[in-house]
Amino acid sequence: MSLLSTATHSAGDDILIIEPGRVEQNYWRDLWRYRELFIILAWRDVSVRYKQTVIGVAWAILRPLLTMIVFTVIFGRVAGLPSDGAAPYALMVFAGMLPWTLFSTALGEASNSLIGNERLISKVYFPRMIVPTAAVVTAFVDFLISFVILVAMMVFYRFAPTWNILLLPLFILLALLASLGPGLWITALNVKYRDFRYIIPFIVQFGLYVSPVGFSSSVVPDEWRFLYSLNPVVGVIDGFRWCILGGESPIYWPGFILSLVIVAFFLWLGISQFRKMEKTFADLI
Repeated sequence: MSLLSTATHSAGDDILIIEPGRVEQNYWRDLWRYRELFIILAWRDVSVRYKQTVIGVAWAILRPLLTMIVFTVIFGRVAGLPSDGAAPYALMVFAGMLPWTLFSTALGEASNSLIGNERLISKVYFPRMIVPTAAVVTAFVDFLISFVILVAMMVFYRFAPTWNILLLPLFILLALLASLGPGLWITALNVKYRDFRYIIPFIVQFGLYVSPVGFSSSVVPDEWRFLYSLNPVVGVIDGFRWCILGGESPIYWPGFILSLVIVAFFLWLGISQFRKMEKTFADLI
């Protein structure tokens, strides 16, 4: 396989060299060299998402807020499930809704990213992994907007955070990595098998109800809780609640470690399968 790569001319100008096998040797270095393309694609995705929309940024607030209200009524009022400690049930639900929305939005954006950039991929060389990773920036922007509601709720309920809140950026990164692994794999499969675009909404809808979003994971019986943590989002949500609610929502460490292992496995699987299929993207797309 040949690749257009850059080298420095004696006069100081960049010239193009065609050299077999160059792509494999410099792929990860090229990810850094094409960082400006990453920024451009991320900014484009964000601007397109909010440009010429009726409610614009408000959509990033209404979606988790309305879902939180529904889950609070169903699980907190009707089913009578307990909250974490003395934390208000609505606050506990929203603390779980934030990472779930970040995960699901990032997964959806990454999974359809290659198809959405068909013309760019078929004409220009660059590390294709830039496209799905840039797509998750949109989910992060939505998260930042929704986080304002969380702050307002904590002020309303007079619920002060503890020092755990300082570790929240680590769990935000974990949520993005948890979505990026499956997203890379699915977007690669989506190029060859277009049916996968219909599978993503089902996965997200199903995952919403099997993840501890509307309820605390502590209600899961002890004998099933470790197995329940095979869902990597469980560890992410528990970590968010631990950061936001502090001691009111302790982490189940065996399950959290298992979730970390699952996230790492899917991240490795997604990257390896993406790299394996990447050579055929320009021909299939």
